[in-house]
Amino acid sequence: MIKTVEWTKDGVRMLDQRLLPSEETYLMLRSYDEVAEAIRKMVIRGAPAIGVSAAMGIALGASQSVGTSVADLEDDLLYICDVMSKTRPTAVNLFWAIERMRATFERNKHLGDVEQIKKILVAEALAIFEEDITANRAIGHHGGPLIPDGATVLTHCNAGALATAGDYGTALGVIRGARDAGKKVAVIADETRPFLQGLRLTAWELAKDDIPVTVITDNMAGHVMKNGKVDAVVVGADRIAANGDTANKIGTYMVAVLAREHGVPFYVAAPLTTLDLSLASGDEIPIEERDSTEVTHIRDLQLGPDGVNVHNPAFDVTPHQFITAIITDKGVARPPYIKSLKNFFVTDNTD
Repeated sequence: MIKTVEWTKDGVRMLDQRLLPSEETYLMLRSYDEVAEAIRKMVIRGAPAIGVSAAMGIALGASQSVGTSVADLEDDLLYICDVMSKTRPTAVNLFWAIERMRATFERNKHLGDVEQIKKILVAEALAIFEEDITANRAIGHHGGPLIPDGATVLTHCNAGALATAGDYGTALGVIRGARDAGKKVAVIADETRPFLQGLRLTAWELAKDDIPVTVITDNMAGHVMKNGKVDAVVVGADRIAANGDTANKIGTYMVAVLAREHGVPFYVAAPLTTLDLSLASGDEIPIEERDSTEVTHIRDLQLGPDGVNVHNPAFDVTPHQFITAIITDKGVARPPYIKSLKNFFVTDNTD
């Protein structure tokens, strides 16, 4: 099992994904602001992993609060939550986790015992961690049957164990689900510029898991589809609007258009925590703009000329009409998504 992030008695232990695959280094983050900075600088990335990490960071900050009253703890908690909310604007799991930690505090502040409330917040963060692993397994269970035996699956960015609490992943969870069902499956991984998550992370994960993987540059996707080398596309998501429009790593929209042109099914895999039904469409999803050096440099090596203008959106939005199905931990949603996604949240109250 890949341990992306974990809670320890000394702080939050996190695999530094910036150094993969050449170095497998773990950082010990001993304060909430160190966790927030790690999220911001992409030590950890992937919507589910960001949510889990934020919850742990909030629990860590709360546990270190020196306030003696519940009111003091509440002030500290709200400040910590505000710091976390400013790290990555697109991944909705971040805000879901923040709200869940706030709600946990609200439900328990009447207890009046600061130390007890701190323990409850830690327990809630650990529950979010465990639930994410369970959700990813369920995504694999529901998505595995969609992958034919002998298929080659193209994926973009990294939506594997590294993008979650660990173990299975979302898009790669679907591939692992097919593999665990006894199917032979191979992967083509887009390199995913500019941060190279496909080359550095997806290829590393799959190689460790003995799943055949071939890396291509992003501009080869159309070529391999045209030549019949792709049987399905499976990607993750950072936010899914009510109509099924999906924000994912920049370049995903291009892959979806190519898949439609070549008759290749295009699947999105994500837990329900990635759905944002408050947004009618993808037009409302905030898109994060990141530092220009991610484009002009690869680590410390400068490739671009000094002073060149750079546009570096971290995500793009794939319109729902390009998506064959959305695979969640509660089942597979198909068009029209405005109905099928909402149905996952409908509770049957009949006896």
